[in-house]
Amino acid sequence: MGIAYSVGEVDHLYSFFVQWGPVVDDKGKMKRCKSCNVRKIGHSAYLIVDKEIVGLSKALRNTFSKPKGAKKWEIIALKDSTRRLSLCNSVESEVEESEYQSESEEDFPVLSHESQLLDEYHLQKLAAHLPPRTQGYPWQLMYSTVNHGSSLKTLYRNMAGLDCPVLLVIKDVHKKVFGAFSSDPFKVSKYCYGTGETFLFSFNPDFQQYRWSGENSYFVSGNWESLQIGGGGGGFALWLDADLYRGASFSCPTFHNAPLSTHEDFIIQDVEVWTVQN
Repeated sequence: MGIAYSVGEVDHLYSFFVQWGPVVDDKGKMKRCKSCNVRKIGHSAYLIVDKEIVGLSKALRNTFSKPKGAKKWEIIALKDSTRRLSLCNSVESEVEESEYQSESEEDFPVLSHESQLLDEYHLQKLAAHLPPRTQGYPWQLMYSTVNHGSSLKTLYRNMAGLDCPVLLVIKDVHKKVFGAFSSDPFKVSKYCYGTGETFLFSFNPDFQQYRWSGENSYFVSGNWESLQIGGGGGGFALWLDADLYRGASFSCPTFHNAPLSTHEDFIIQDVEVWTVQN
């Protein structure tokens, strides 16, 4: 028993019959499909189709029809697309910038006392170049010429008993700020001490860092007459006298540095020494 379809409904099954309809035999003649038949009743034509074919046809139509929950797509101009993409990028940039600012605030050092030599720019640059083991620790002011007078002996005395890195900051009479990070506190010693973490820096006016070159290990040495940092080439990278009044800075193999001040021999205005780890 078959189901009768009007001619108007036959179009819906056209694509199906192209796939499953008559085939050509080896003689070039068309064969009729066994599953279908066409009858003419009166002035109307009808297509007789097996029930199995009808069920398969409906399944195919449902598969390719628009689903109920389909999204409605919007056609927009290219300039609108570009503007929307730009807005998205702006939001992402604002998020990244806020994250960067929060990270910068976290890395900004906390000082136990107000520095007379370092402003926010100096502190930010120095904090970003200190070794990882010093990050997050407050800076403690251990010595300053303003508070303790100009004396290398007092500087050594204030360092006694410490076992942590220190930051030496100098300002000369030409208003140049420079100094050194030492992996060990300053002390009187017959031999050089320190590690490859030791480095020199200057603001002239941009920040410049001079790390250990690996050529020698003349990091720091000190006696009651002077404090020396770097050496090996006939001059010290940084030299301070016992009164912390005169200083000198030369290029040396330890750091391959340029002179830290604008003059190799300079007059000291102020000195500060900070510990940067508990």
